[in-house]
Amino acid sequence: MKEVKQLVKEPIFFERNRVYRIYKGGMPYKNIFNDGYDDGTDNMFPEEWVASKVKAINPKYFGERDGVSVIKDTDIFFDDLLKEYPEQLLGNRKYDCLVKFLDSAVRLPFQVHPTKEFSRKHFNSEYGKTEAWLVVATRPNAKLYFGFKDKITKEQLSKLEEQSEIEKDIMGNLLAGVEAKVGDIWLIKAGLIHAIGAGCTIIEVQEPTDFTIQPERWCNDYHISYEEEYIGLDKDTALDAINYDIYGEDAKAFAKVNPKVAIETATYKKEQMITYEDTPCFAENRHTVKNGGSFVMDYAPSVYICLEGEGVVMGENYERKIKTGDYFYLPYSAQGKFTVSSETSATIIECLPSKQD
Repeated sequence: MKEVKQLVKEPIFFERNRVYRIYKGGMPYKNIFNDGYDDGTDNMFPEEWVASKVKAINPKYFGERDGVSVIKDTDIFFDDLLKEYPEQLLGNRKYDCLVKFLDSAVRLPFQVHPTKEFSRKHFNSEYGKTEAWLVVATRPNAKLYFGFKDKITKEQLSKLEEQSEIEKDIMGNLLAGVEAKVGDIWLIKAGLIHAIGAGCTIIEVQEPTDFTIQPERWCNDYHISYEEEYIGLDKDTALDAINYDIYGEDAKAFAKVNPKVAIETATYKKEQMITYEDTPCFAENRHTVKNGGSFVMDYAPSVYICLEGEGVVMGENYERKIKTGDYFYLPYSAQGKFTVSSETSATIIECLPSKQD
């Protein structure tokens, strides 16, 4: 193992970090990561949390650090490393996003995430849970859902939530669905009701919390407890987290984002997928390199995922091959000192923290 003092100056890789949820998924991970960790079946660990300092909120106990990443080939938790080496890893900046792979074999419960203001008041947190989805794979008939089909009131929703105890699918019929297509980008701002349908594999970038309000009694055959639905809040308060004024086609238009090409040459293309104009909570870029092309990783802290292909990360006295499914954290001290290149082709997703003060 490298000395920790050297490790915090270079791209930091992690052990695999599958997280328990109340829904099944994960079948595509065998092909995406291709490292022997996954067996190609759907199970109750359908999310891979990437360079995570966030603890998962789970109905089952998987340890006090459930959800927090561990540095590759060590027993060091990432949140501990951030506390121990803040200058090298963060500079004077914040690393305040959570990146994850998510795969759904079933429709997830329809849900909403709180705004910063709601979280500040009810969870004593400075973060809500605005999130962005990049669709990276689908199964047949995969759909995503944004907003109610029609105008609905809080009182109507409350009654339907109770009705969902005996009519398991009634809530899903309330939402407006779209076909999930590989490459599509969606921004789900806090307050927008939404759901991920069966058969979607996405990369999600979000604010660094696990606050999910899901007013539905069932997730497929899993019965959702009152505590899981409202994460410690009373029902009346929790339902106030929903923005009831966005519905129908307006909700889909509200969530859809189109990438913007920032740089394009014969061997390199940079696309801005989520910008700070879209949300101050995080940003996301897509880098495509081919035929010897390269780019400098010029901002840190940041997270990089090799989504397709293979390449090489290079710096002074440093070289490491990467392939589809590999991901790493770039420390502040490594900003501008490392490049990614590919002699064949590679698609790299870059995830950035919030717009810094």
